[in-house]
Amino acid sequence: MNRSHDPSQPLTAVEFEILLSLAGGDLHGYAILQEIEQRTDGRLGVLPGTLYRAINRLLQGGWIAERTDATSSRDDTRRRIYHLTPEGRRLTAREAERLARQLQTARARNVLRKGET
Repeated sequence: MNRSHDPSQPLTAVEFEILLSLAGGDLHGYAILQEIEQRTDGRLGVLPGTLYRAINRLLQGGWIAERTDATSSRDDTRRRIYHLTPEGRRLTAREAERLARQLQTARARNVLRKGET
């Protein structure tokens, strides 16, 4: 199933973080959790159930896909590897641009204290 994301609707923080993680390369779920934890300095605590529900939404949308050629290690054949699809990469870029515009507005309206990003 492939559907277009309504650009008037932002992605959830978890969905966007998953897409950002996969923009750096193919990863399995636990590696995505670790990357989000590291990149957000632990500020966005993502539970496994939340992660896999978001992954399922992104799979259904056609924004990420499971690698079918992934070779799992002998000790963990259940590990699923995900990658960003071209449509997912475009969606990630659109969301990043939307957030950049919001940040620009916040700065223009002096919402942020000096030195904050």
